Amino acid sequence: MKKFLILALGALFVLLALVFAIVPGPSILFLLAALVCFSMYYPKARDLLRKVQKIFKKACYRLDGVK
Repeated sequence: MKKFLILALGALFVLLALVFAIVPGPSILFLLAALVCFSMYYPKARDLLRKVQKIFKKACYRLDGVK
């Protein structure tokens, strides 16, 4: 039951991200939340989440001017 609820929440986050991709809103945050939900049970989602975290970390350092 817990797995079903977490995966349903992840699916809801994906749908919200798609809606906010069309309507102005925080679509990236919903996609990240969906990846967190899916990464609990799917290794490929976990790998993708790590890759996205590295990309965001590099982007933040670039914006802050820190190496």
